[in-house]
Amino acid sequence: MLTISPQSGPTSALALSTLLLSGCVSQSAYDQVRSQNQQLQSQNQQLQQQVSAQQDHIARLQGAIAYTVNSDLLFRPGSWQMTTRGEELIAGYAKRLVANQQNKLVVNGYTDNAPIGPALQRQGITTNQELSQKRAEAVMQYLISQGVSPDMIAAKGYGDANPVASNDTAQGRARNRRVEITVAS
Repeated sequence: MLTISPQSGPTSALALSTLLLSGCVSQSAYDQVRSQNQQLQSQNQQLQQQVSAQQDHIARLQGAIAYTVNSDLLFRPGSWQMTTRGEELIAGYAKRLVANQQNKLVVNGYTDNAPIGPALQRQGITTNQELSQKRAEAVMQYLISQGVSPDMIAAKGYGDANPVASNDTAQGRARNRRVEITVAS
């Protein structure tokens, strides 16, 4: 144990203070490490939010195969009636799915976040969720007409939930308007 008495003098006190401060870091080094720590904590929080946002999507697709088709290829804008081209596309999927159908199919419908227009409102569709449900059901019914077993298929509309792109651009909105046919394992 080191003791400093009044008789030791200023030299001993200086030696002691130097010894005590030698284990410390400068304020700028401390601030730099603290700033790096805050950045890493922020990055960690962002990654956790991304993982959380994807968990629902991952849960739906675990052990499943999904076919995704842009709704613009299947339906006219503001409609849930399939186009001839849309029927051709879904018929192609149906051939592959019906061959050895042992697994349940789920048709998931999605929209962008654009408000429902007056033409659809006159037809009783007031929300994107309703439009996505009608579109999913139209694809489901067409798959049934192509030989898919009715007791092995379901339809679910999600509206503008679970976007795959930003709704801030026309390209992003187009990507969000989609139908996914999921083959569960």
